[in-house]
Amino acid sequence: MRLEKYQSIIGGRLKHSGHDYVELANQYGTPLYIFDEASFRERILAYREAVKSTYFETDVLFASKALLTKAVARIIAELDIGQDVVSAGEIYTGVRHGVDPKRMYFHGNNKLNKEIRYAIDNRVGTIVVDNRMEVERISKIAAEFETKQRVLLRLNPGVEAHTHEYIMTANLDSKFGESVFDPEIYNIIQSMVVSPHLEFAGFHSHIGSQIFEADSFYKAASELLTFSAEVQKRLGILISEINFGGGFGVYYTQEDQPFDVIDFLPDFMEYVHQEAQALAIDLKKVTIEPGRSLVNASGSTLYEVGDLKHTASGKDYAFVDGSMNDNIRPALYQAKYEALAVNKADKPQEKVYTIAGKACESGDKIIEEIKLPILETGDLLLVNGTGAYNYSMASNYNRIPRPAMIHVNDEKHYLTVKRESFEEMSLREI
Repeated sequence: MRLEKYQSIIGGRLKHSGHDYVELANQYGTPLYIFDEASFRERILAYREAVKSTYFETDVLFASKALLTKAVARIIAELDIGQDVVSAGEIYTGVRHGVDPKRMYFHGNNKLNKEIRYAIDNRVGTIVVDNRMEVERISKIAAEFETKQRVLLRLNPGVEAHTHEYIMTANLDSKFGESVFDPEIYNIIQSMVVSPHLEFAGFHSHIGSQIFEADSFYKAASELLTFSAEVQKRLGILISEINFGGGFGVYYTQEDQPFDVIDFLPDFMEYVHQEAQALAIDLKKVTIEPGRSLVNASGSTLYEVGDLKHTASGKDYAFVDGSMNDNIRPALYQAKYEALAVNKADKPQEKVYTIAGKACESGDKIIEEIKLPILETGDLLLVNGTGAYNYSMASNYNRIPRPAMIHVNDEKHYLTVKRESFEEMSLREI
């Protein structure tokens, strides 16, 4: 397993900023989400600095679907970045814990009317309109509040990023956004411009997730800017903001070769400026929405090994006390991970195991094949790269309680999410 900069092997055991994973397991139990707060904070500050431009206002909007807890919301607020939200629940969590609603961008392909009302009532700064029907709904609800709601239109530029089909979002049959190739697209934009209750500011696009080719982002930017220039020409309006979304790829295994986002962003901002200038687009604001790339490397999950099984076909299973309940990604889109036996960190890797969970599904496998030291019941296994979407997608399938989460911030570690009890699973049931 590739170690993160906060991880080191000391005395044969893996440590996190000097904290022994075995001791963390003894104190907080397993399975356990462990989140390195220090590296998350460092990454936010680096992204903020990397997007700065002398040409236009910029903002980093954390795509909070990747990971959102009260503790994470407080960090977003403290470090003064915006928030990409996709539900009233994400708005609620952000606002309640200090995020400025004016810095929120509300996404989604089927925003409920009650969610739109909640957003407007809470003064969410920008709603990203997904489709033509939504234009009328948002306009009517804004009229109820006697306000003018700032909006962007989500565009599908037809740029197909090379990623898993479930996280590809800009191909022509995507469920997200309106296509730039739709003959009706200019009428849709015009309807937003003339609405007395909408303040049309520009466009948004997100071409997918876990993208490793920087060229995909340049291609998408070129398409959006070219289209924006055509809109300005045809409709006689000014495009003041473009939100280029996120989707920057991250490392999970040696198969992944992500580019350096911090190096990429200044060059990308310069490219956007140069292209906008050439096309006579006077951009006032450029935004990006990183999620996974901000949090994933800060997260890991600690499991305890239970039973070991050697099958008649010769396959060796190591079962852990977690499951697809705390990490649905391998079952959902064949995600791959690396792992390390933290109490045997210096032992030779001698045997190939399939790491499987305890849920009643054949597809409940955390890692299909991995070479590890000879495992025994009671060993502790750490899976890196679980900061994004693992907690967000956690469930109670098989009535399994969701794990606890702790933050580690250099010399300190503390509980941020309590381990769920059986009683808490049943609180809403009658």
